Amino acid sequence: MSALGLTACGPEEVPPSATPPKTVAPSFTPPAGPAPSASPSPKPAPPSATPSSDPDFAVFPCSTFDLTFTATLAERTTSSYLLKITNKSGKPCKVLDHPIVTFGDLDGAATGRTETHPGTDIRLKPGESAYAGLMGGTNDGTGRTVHSMAMTMNTASDLEQVPLKASTPGLYVSSRNSVTAWLRNAEDALSL
Repeated sequence: MSALGLTACGPEEVPPSATPPKTVAPSFTPPAGPAPSASPSPKPAPPSATPSSDPDFAVFPCSTFDLTFTATLAERTTSSYLLKITNKSGKPCKVLDHPIVTFGDLDGAATGRTETHPGTDIRLKPGESAYAGLMGGTNDGTGRTVHSMAMTMNTASDLEQVPLKASTPGLYVSSRNSVTAWLRNAEDALSL
């Protein structure tokens, strides 16, 4: 029987030709189970790719680039007008809140009448229209007469728009000018 002798060496006693031992990663053997399927299982779609159940999820707010605009005198003595927009684009868009109406070269805009909001945004398919009523007041000498108005849309963003203009001969503008929210029909827009 032979005896094996061990000796301890300090750092100074390692021979210069010796190489440090290699570190070996432990091996891993998966547990035994059924053989993997030939086709990989589908990965779930990332959350951003999941379609929304809301039909208006991908419908953007209407801008003036999507619309045609007309203003028709509804009541001469009060300078009230029916405003109409029509979606001229090839895709649906959403109408938000009130139109932003300015008058000729005057500063300021018509006051939005919040009580007229229908509670939801209006979705306009291509060719569909929405209406708003611009209410004026009698000429009491405190305002000014203008001959045009301009309209932009509320897009809930800083999206740049080109104002759509309409001729409004003799439109009397005062602090009483107000505008309804966009509505589905002309009668509601003028009766509120």
